[in-house]
Amino acid sequence: MNESSSSADGMRRKPSQARSRQRVNRILDVAEEMFITEGYNSTTTNAIAARAKVPIGSLYQFFPDKAAILQALAKRYGELLHQQLVLLDSMELAKLPLSAYVDQMIDTTEQFFTDHPGYHAIFIEVQGTMPELEEIENAIDTQLIRDLATVLSQRNPELETADYEAIAFVAVKAIGTLLWLSLSQEQKFRQRLVKETKQLTLNYLQSYF
Repeated sequence: MNESSSSADGMRRKPSQARSRQRVNRILDVAEEMFITEGYNSTTTNAIAARAKVPIGSLYQFFPDKAAILQALAKRYGELLHQQLVLLDSMELAKLPLSAYVDQMIDTTEQFFTDHPGYHAIFIEVQGTMPELEEIENAIDTQLIRDLATVLSQRNPELETADYEAIAFVAVKAIGTLLWLSLSQEQKFRQRLVKETKQLTLNYLQSYF
């Protein structure tokens, strides 16, 4: 098996039964741990299968190669982040003062990175080397932009749809980029960058809302 995958989401086939889903999740959990502790390049599919206690053939039923496992992990990270940010709307935080909403949105994103250190540890190693990962990240951002545009439209219904989309695009990309860069900094400076990201985002959004 080579280490590249041509499928968009990485997986050879989707698990349809509970037992299969549990096996796939175990493979992803083990791969995540090994990518963090040993590095993506040093980890093999055989080692993942052995530690996950699944036959290598079972692993290849779902993942054609190591790159496919990484793509599936990226998609899982994105879905987790999206689920957490969606809670901001379900809790009606979108109706809070803009400053409070910005704080909650950025704190939620920052907490996600804290709770899932593998997101940065794994992808910083392969950044820029796998177009498939960029496609997944772009799809995640597109969903976040769409969600934020919907929230913003509730604050000022007088703007055009294109305005909400452009404003949300700038906000999501700015927040994501700054928080990503902060992850490689010392804790004290990282906290400062989170604070500056809040200020930057609030000042930008206040010019419209």
